[in-house]
Amino acid sequence: MARQSATRTAKRAATPAKAKAKGADSPDSEALLGFYRTMLLIRRFEERAGQLYGMGLIGGFCHLYIGQEAIAVGMQAAKREGDQVITGYREHGHMLASGVEPRLIMAELTGRAVGVSHGKGGSMHMFAPDRGFYGGHGIVGAQVSLGTGLALADRYRGDGKVAFVYFGDGAANQGQVYESFNMAELWSLPVVYVIENNQYAMGTSVARSSSETHLYRRGASFNIPGAEVDGMDVVAVREAGLAAAEHARSGKGPYILEMKTYRYRGHSMSDPGKYRTREEIDEVRKTRDPIEHLQERLESQGLADEAALKAIDAEVKSIVADAAEFARTAPEPDPSELYTDVYVEARPPQAPKSEAAA
Repeated sequence: MARQSATRTAKRAATPAKAKAKGADSPDSEALLGFYRTMLLIRRFEERAGQLYGMGLIGGFCHLYIGQEAIAVGMQAAKREGDQVITGYREHGHMLASGVEPRLIMAELTGRAVGVSHGKGGSMHMFAPDRGFYGGHGIVGAQVSLGTGLALADRYRGDGKVAFVYFGDGAANQGQVYESFNMAELWSLPVVYVIENNQYAMGTSVARSSSETHLYRRGASFNIPGAEVDGMDVVAVREAGLAAAEHARSGKGPYILEMKTYRYRGHSMSDPGKYRTREEIDEVRKTRDPIEHLQERLESQGLADEAALKAIDAEVKSIVADAAEFARTAPEPDPSELYTDVYVEARPPQAPKSEAAA
């Protein structure tokens, strides 16, 4: 046991500042245009969701992903078929990146029967396991333990899958996160922990709430390596995601990626955001916006001109407008649905074959 522990410690001793996948190919023009389209879809979807919330068509809480689009899209490009994603309550962008139809997500936000969770999940509790998406969780940090459990199942089955577990800088201070880190490292679970550090948690800056502000170092005491990533650069996110997934998939255990990002809107739609200045937000929009950053890359490399990008935007706006109208007019769940999906219907235990034969 001591020898195993020493080997593991030596293996994890280095904590690299950047993650880079071995032999990872740069994304081609088709992939970059796909990233651009999906990021723009998330941005326009969230803008419309904010409007619907203001109109009273979306109830409860609503947390928008505007500004963080590069993370969900870049990490999705690092996934393989069968890998799992689990996140907190700011999940609309993750669902869109996973390929869930915008109509079904928007209908879920408005509580309609045709929503992806039949109108019962709303903004914070959506699921699409057929797309490898396991929620949408309202309790801060709870998804980290659940996602570690997904990785445990992957290791138990030996299926080569990886669980991608997202949480924010606020959740990074929750105790169950570190219990999960400890378990994941002890058992070398195939999990990538993605910290979406948008700087403010619910409304308190990282500098005021965290003694260690470099969150990728949070796994150091468990010998989990980590890397800091520019979460506003979709290509950098993809590259780091591929490296982290390769590490986890190869049997080396967990990896932590801290995505440095920024949300333009409040923590939720009810947050006036008085803890930061308008000038600060505008500066990020002007200098670090993830969509504009990719747009400049596409144009400078001659991969798309202004007309082509405007055409993508027009297409995306049409999709979102259609989703909003669908979500506004689709029927609400029948009252009888109150009694479905409450309990799991379990089968009675089967008698051992020897007893059955007797």
